[in-house]
Amino acid sequence: MRDLALAPPSPPPLTGGLADSLFETAAERPSLPVLARRTGPSAATWEEITATEFRDEVVGLAKGLIASGISPGVRVAVMARTRYEWTVLCHALWTVGAEVVPVHPTSSRDQVEWILRDSGCVAVLVEDEQGVMTVGSVCAALPGLRHVWQLDAGALDQLVARGEFIPAATVDSMRRIVPPDSTAVVAYTSGTSGRPMGCALSHRGLAFICDTLLAGWGHTAAEPGEQGAVLAFLPFSHVYGLMIQGLCVRGGLLMGHEPDISGESLSSALRTFRPTYLYAVPSLLEKIYKNFLRAAQRSGRGALFERAAGTARDFAAALERQRLGRGPGPGFDLRLQHALYERTVYRKLRQALGGRVRRATSGGSPLDRGLSLFYEGIGIYVHDGYGLTETSGGVTMQPLGREKSGTVGRALPGVGIRVADDGEILVRGPSVFQGYVGDEAATRAALRGGWLATGDLGRLDSEGYLSITGRKKDVIITSSGKSVAPAALEQRLRAHPLVHQAVVVGDNRPCVGALITLDPDFLAHWRAALALTGDAPTREAREENALREEVARAVAAANSSVSRSESIRVFRVLPEPFDVTNGLLTPSMKLRRDEIVRHHALEIDAMYQSRTRPGRTPVPDEPPGWDDTDNVFR
Repeated sequence: MRDLALAPPSPPPLTGGLADSLFETAAERPSLPVLARRTGPSAATWEEITATEFRDEVVGLAKGLIASGISPGVRVAVMARTRYEWTVLCHALWTVGAEVVPVHPTSSRDQVEWILRDSGCVAVLVEDEQGVMTVGSVCAALPGLRHVWQLDAGALDQLVARGEFIPAATVDSMRRIVPPDSTAVVAYTSGTSGRPMGCALSHRGLAFICDTLLAGWGHTAAEPGEQGAVLAFLPFSHVYGLMIQGLCVRGGLLMGHEPDISGESLSSALRTFRPTYLYAVPSLLEKIYKNFLRAAQRSGRGALFERAAGTARDFAAALERQRLGRGPGPGFDLRLQHALYERTVYRKLRQALGGRVRRATSGGSPLDRGLSLFYEGIGIYVHDGYGLTETSGGVTMQPLGREKSGTVGRALPGVGIRVADDGEILVRGPSVFQGYVGDEAATRAALRGGWLATGDLGRLDSEGYLSITGRKKDVIITSSGKSVAPAALEQRLRAHPLVHQAVVVGDNRPCVGALITLDPDFLAHWRAALALTGDAPTREAREENALREEVARAVAAANSSVSRSESIRVFRVLPEPFDVTNGLLTPSMKLRRDEIVRHHALEIDAMYQSRTRPGRTPVPDEPPGWDDTDNVFR
């Protein structure tokens, strides 16, 4: 094993609960704007909320919680999108010592019942009538559930009115006795391969990650002298979203909320809120890139964009070699080309994200190195972060001035990272969870001598940079005994504009295969640009052949960096995407691989029907009798 940990953490140790920082900010900088919300559903203007106003709202709501019997240690679920009220309620619950149980608002009836029963929640806040109906359908199985509050029916105002008789001193007394090692959040894992498990996360653990990041990297959130601004749109039901919330509140950053991440809503929010720092997931960054490309092609500037994108990647790669001491940096011609595209292309791309973003973090799954270099080349450095629900958020970061794209950086100060002999990543530090709620056996299995066994595979290079190569449970073993980690292949497939999702399969099969879904927006654009002539049957046949060839090129590009025995030899394009509603994605948008394989068993079987070429000599490492051209559209 290799064991690499950095220096002890520099932030002072936490002495109370997570709500304390809000009260401290209100006392020290009462007029500082800390939250922002749109003045209307699609309004271009935002109303800023000062630290004092935020604190007063929290205190008023905390009184209502006390009047409703919410006491230290009880658990309250929040089942809503990323909204202003989520942040207020969360801090009110922490103020009275209660534990927050985030539930994704699109969770199924069975998932909601499991989480509420497993965690023993006494109350749940839902967003709308649909949430009321979902919770109402499982109430009979939840005898301990005493309150169901509906956000859109004025529940928070009603709670504030209910607690008017409670003295503010009572709230302050309860806040001051919240110990840092008490549980702040019971966050459930994504449930990619079974029931979600509740991770007990302490106030200290959640604060440690935020305070360490703020101490070392907080100044990068904005230009000098400018208040950092973050648009929160990732779900607070996931620990990544909670970490973003914590960074903003504890760091005095202005946080806006955008509950709708579909297309124009998010684009409008970015343009009008104008964040200085962006937190995202790879799928969103991929989507933004494809939108840039599609818009350029529609305006007849597709070739220009692709040249500019290539220059951006080359420029960023040269900068990386320079800062790592491996090269002189961009040459004169490259600098000249980059300066030209800065005036004609890159500036416009940044304007689409509000015009102020200079750095970003991607989390949830690995980010393609080429995509990271593209964003850095247009002036937005994207740090690929790593962390788990069990670690209260991210545990690595790029050293400033020594950033290395394609890795997730180095261990945070105070965090230890090891890579075991079998490639599994082990983590220890103050942010590691307290255990799985009600499951001591699973807790013992995950915590080995103080180290958390993450289930992720990775490698540490000679300088301590960590690269993620996949999940242990996702590794595919073909019938010939070849082990293949699917994540990298899937990532490369998604780099093609037409590819929306990809799942690599092949367990106990003669070779590696892939299930692919197409991006509907880019597919429509591609078909329009094809402009085929002729009668309908002929045109449709030619279009299908062209589409087959285009997807085959995407597969070939993905295969270019792996050995022949690891390459995708067959694939099938599916008519529908993997989605939360069909049970093939988790609420945090992760693939439920086992369920996908079961759901598409017939398609996978058909895909693997052998179609051999007579008299063909097998290539080394190739399954005998396997045909390179085996690709099937449904």
